[in-house]
Amino acid sequence: MMKQSEILKNKTITAKEFDEKFDNGEDITEYLDFSNAVRLKNIKKLKTETKKVNVDFPEWIVEALDIEAKKIGVTRQSIIKVWIAERLKEEAKHLQEC
Repeated sequence: MMKQSEILKNKTITAKEFDEKFDNGEDITEYLDFSNAVRLKNIKKLKTETKKVNVDFPEWIVEALDIEAKKIGVTRQSIIKVWIAERLKEEAKHLQEC
C-alpha cells in the first residue's frame, strides 16, 4: 500500500491553485499530508498566547528565509515559526526516546 506522502507526490498544485480551490469550497484533502497531523483532544488546552521576541540574523539567513517563504507563499515570520516549531517537536521526540 502506498504511503500518503507517496500519493501526494503525484498530487501537486501551486499555492495559488490550492487557495482558489479552498476559497471555492472545493475538497482539498487530496493535497494535504495528514501523516504527521496531531489531533487536538481539547482545543481549549492549545496554548495560543504569543510573546514578541527580536532575533538578529545574518543577512544571508534572511535572504535564504525570504526565498524559502516565497516558494511556498508565506511570510518570513510564518516560515520561521513553522521551522522552529518543527525543530522543537523533533527535539521533544528525541528526548522521549532517550
